[in-house]
Formats: sequence, structure tokens, C-alpha cells
Amino acid sequence: MEQKLFKNMKNIILNIVLILILMSCGSGDKGELVGVKGKKYFAEKPFGMALIAGGSFIMGKSDDDLVGIEDAPTKTVTVRSFYMDETEITNSEYRQFVYWVRDSIIRTKLAEEAEYSDADLEGEGIAQYAYKDTDTTDLSVYQKWKKENTFDSRPLNWDVDLIFDRNDYPDDTYLEVVEGMFMAEDEVFNNVRSWDVKQFKFEYKDSRVADYLEVKEDLINQLATDNPPILNPTDEELEILFDGFRRSNFITDEVIEVYPDTTVWITDFKYSYNEPMHNDYFWHDAYNDYPVVGITWKQAKAFCEWRTMKKNAFQKTKNKDLVPEFRLPTEAEWEYAARGGLQGASFPWGGPYTKNDRGCFMANFKPMRGDYAVDQALYTVEGDAYDANDYGLFNMSGNVAEWVDSSYESEAYDFSSTMNPNVNKTSNKKKITRGGSWKDVKYYLQVSSRDYEYEDVARSFIGFRTVHDYLGADLTANAQTNSSRIKR
Repeated sequence: MEQKLFKNMKNIILNIVLILILMSCGSGDKGELVGVKGKKYFAEKPFGMALIAGGSFIMGKSDDDLVGIEDAPTKTVTVRSFYMDETEITNSEYRQFVYWVRDSIIRTKLAEEAEYSDADLEGEGIAQYAYKDTDTTDLSVYQKWKKENTFDSRPLNWDVDLIFDRNDYPDDTYLEVVEGMFMAEDEVFNNVRSWDVKQFKFEYKDSRVADYLEVKEDLINQLATDNPPILNPTDEELEILFDGFRRSNFITDEVIEVYPDTTVWITDFKYSYNEPMHNDYFWHDAYNDYPVVGITWKQAKAFCEWRTMKKNAFQKTKNKDLVPEFRLPTEAEWEYAARGGLQGASFPWGGPYTKNDRGCFMANFKPMRGDYAVDQALYTVEGDAYDANDYGLFNMSGNVAEWVDSSYESEAYDFSSTMNPNVNKTSNKKKITRGGSWKDVKYYLQVSSRDYEYEDVARSFIGFRTVHDYLGADLTANAQTNSSRIKR
């Protein structure tokens, strides 16, 4: 009896508290402008990344440009705070992307087959891979409307594991779908079952905001010089006056094959025996922690899109704010991070030498007239090999050169901004690589040296790492008295 009475009293008290809360809603501002209060935001450091506090630095060649390229004159610039991967993206990390693309394609094909089959949705065969919204019983009004009225991709069923053992296929339709993802028997070597990796394609929308704004500015300037001039035209007026100028034209559908080009180990080096690297480097567990290579600039961009999508999909399940995009670093961000806070240094560790006080090389490159092995590495090494710089970043010089989100313009330093400078023209297919690689000479290891490759070309010596914008209170390296004050 006492227990029941106590329970009733507890419910009454909770109801009173709830009523008081509801009565207070909307009356706390006393008629003043107090703003819309959201949840308190706490910056979350992404896994495997280091926080690079923003600041100013002298970008470019602070010492002699021995080769006389003269494409990196010194210039003081400022960059905002950001996170950067501590290591280059590894084979293991990139395989996670490849596996996701492969599995999503297979699940989509299975779901399509289940959509048009007569199988019972409760069955154990192809029906268990049906779209999640096939059964509309528990769908909201909006979810039902979206299914019927939009062309968005429908939710796949990731709750059921895929089966790749041929002896365990659940039915004939499943067999046809999965076997269709493998190469034909007469195209494989040594009867080794091989995926048809040409089918591993990632699709996403690329919004070229910078291109849109640049074209818009040019059109407005053109109208201002007309007789009579047209000043401050709206977007609608621009679309009428210039056929084809629409915001939607700057949003493109990208379809990218994600599998690395493993043949680069052979094609990059004529008359050389590198078949073991071609056969094993990307797939074998021995190379899990080595940097992925054979990746084009476009594939690196696709990886960034996938990583952003994957993280934000998780954020939604936890009702958390969406995170900024993962992306390639700008050229200025890369050099700022590579210097590790050392102004005017030639290398991430300072310099001017590539050996430490014990006579050991500080990076993986090609020293001493091509003695590849003298630095304790023949090809690439693990992502966290050698010592990190003062920002906690490994192999910013050597190992593999790294794609950045900038196009190569020899005079870029002359016209780019001093605040977060970046030049990346869509029409320019030459994209910057930084840091030098395992097959490069000392010059390309310098943090100020610039090199480039075409965006759709893969190499056995080019990889990448990603960055992630820092949000929240202002954080600059200039305001720190020592590195321990930077919250990591």
C-alpha cells in the first residue's frame, strides 16, 4: 500500500514539474532579443587526425631556388585552423571505401531483384535483401511520400550479411547477382577468383561554388560595361540574358571508379621487375598500414565525399549536428602543416640536412645517386614510419607525394589571396602534389617545393591525406605560448 502511494506521489510531482516547465516556455526572454538557443557545440577531433591551429607563416622558397623554377616566391599568408590526418591514407583505410562501394552496389542489385520477385518478404532468399522501405507498415507520412515522389536512392538493408561463399548462396537469383560482379573465368589467372573492379563506381554530386561565383562576377562586369549598363542584376535576370547560366549547371554528377590502378607499379618503371608490388601491395595484409597509391586526384576527391557521407550518416543516427566535409588540403594548408611551426625551414624537421645526428635518414626518398635502400626502405614504408613533425604529422616529406586541392599555376603566389589562399581552376587539369616520394630526390622533399600531375593520372608514388575544418572558438598558433595549450 505504501509503495503504491509513493509511486502515485512521484507521478504527481513529475506532472507538476512538467507543467511548470511548459508554463515557463516562451516567457523567459522578457520581450528582449536573446537569439535562438541551440545545443552547446563541442569540437570533436576526428579519429586519426591532429589539430593544426591556424596562423600566419612565410610560404614559399625562403632559401635559394637551386633549380631555378621560380614558382614559389616567399609570401606571408594566413590559414584558419583545421584537422589533418596524421598519416597518409593507408591501404587498409582505402579498402574500407572500396568494400563499401562494392557492397552497396551488390545490395542495390539484390534489392532491385527482390523488388520484382514474387518471393515472400519474410523468406530466407533474395527477399531478405529488399529495400528497407519495401514494407510500408512503419513508415512515416513523409517517408511514404518520399518513396513515391522522389528519385532519391532508397534505403538499403545493411542488417543482413552478404554471402560470398559459393556453397552458401541462398537462391539462384542471388547467385546471378553476385557472380555477375566477378570477372569471367577465362579472364582470371591461376583460377583465382577476381572481382570485376570496373564495376566499383562511386556516385556523388559535386558543387563547384567557386566556378559559379567566378562566372557570375564576369557576367556582371560585362553587363556593367554595356550601353546602357545593367547594374546589380539578379540571378533570374542573368539566366535570361545568358542562356545556360544556371546554378544547377555548376552541380555535376560524378561517377568515379574507386579501385586503385595497381598496374602503376609496372607502367611507371619500364624494363623493371615490380610484379610482386602489382600483385600484392593493395590487397595483402602485409601492406595494410602502407600508403595507398595508384589513386588519381579525382579518386582522392571521391574518397573525401564518401568519408563525409559516412560520418554524417552516423551523426544523424545519434541526432547530432552534421560535421563539415572531409577534403583535400589546399596548397597553403599543406605547407603550413608540413612546416610544423618552423618558420623558414627546408624540411618538416628543420634542416638543411636529411640525416639526424646519428647519421640516419629522416625520410624515405632517393638519396645518394639512386641508392633506394640506404634510407632503410626500397619502396614505401608504413604511414607512421620515421619521426613526426612538431604537429604530430608523419611523412610530410617523402614516402609518397600527396595530392592537394589546388591546380598548378606557376604564378599563383603572385595573385592569390593572403588569407586562406588557394587557386583551383576546374579547367586546369594539372593538380599540385607536395612532399616528394620514395623515388624522388632531395629537392622535392622540401616543404616549399611544388610539383604536379594530371588529375586523371595515377602513380605508384602519389597518395593523399585529408583535412577537416575546425569549427568553434578562434584558435590560432600565434596565440599559444606552447604547443601543450592546444587542445587535441
